[in-house]
Amino acid sequence: MTTIPAATPAAARPALDLSPAPGAVPLPRMILSQAGYEFRAVVRNGEQLLLTLIIPVVLLTLFSATSLLDLGSGRRVDFLAPGILALAVMSTAFTGQAIGTGFERRYGVLKRLGATPLPRGGLIAAKTLSVVAVEILQAVVVCAVALALGWHPHGDPVSVIVLLLLGTAAFSGFGLLMAGTLRAEATLAAANLVYILLLAVGGVVFPLDKFPGAVRDVLELLPISALADGLRQVLQHGAAFPGKPLLVLAVWAAAGLALAARFFRWE
Repeated sequence: MTTIPAATPAAARPALDLSPAPGAVPLPRMILSQAGYEFRAVVRNGEQLLLTLIIPVVLLTLFSATSLLDLGSGRRVDFLAPGILALAVMSTAFTGQAIGTGFERRYGVLKRLGATPLPRGGLIAAKTLSVVAVEILQAVVVCAVALALGWHPHGDPVSVIVLLLLGTAAFSGFGLLMAGTLRAEATLAAANLVYILLLAVGGVVFPLDKFPGAVRDVLELLPISALADGLRQVLQHGAAFPGKPLLVLAVWAAAGLALAARFFRWE
């Protein structure tokens, strides 16, 4: 015969706590969530995809397979691949970020995000992670195409990573400075103009030694020139530590980030 246990008196039962327990999501989770959104927005945007992936790959393939430009002695792809990697960094960290952030500021997106639990420092961290993620995708695609074209890279990977990170910091600083001080339409025009000018005179696909000496000395101080030259010294010539390009990029990065922190306006 089965014995049915006696019911527990109500006073002896543990109290069920139904009171709300509000609290913000941990900051790292918020940053990763926002970074994922920023990354997906870039990948789904046709214009951004054209700027960050299609143009660099087309330039790499076109000038590697033809003799439209005089690139000096040596294999054409060995000269072009480092410059295209530098162009990819500039297109994402500077041009794309400046235009995207400028229009977010114009339409009040930044203002609304500033009112969420995600702090402004967290938003900047999320944008930085998104830029790095896009650059990794760019590097994979560009390197794959370059290897298919016969590229044989050399050098220390650590030096390449340091150059790319400094280049990202330099371009991001000035991209945010432009987006946070100019109107969105002015940012769109200026960012695209700078992109075209630096593509033409930054040593990306056209060797700087074709310019007169005094002009070349000035052009070598540009961040795109320093990044492209530093990557070439490592990946094409096997240099271990390209001191001058690293110094130039460090100065640009410090100046750009400091100016952006000082003058960026969220509204």
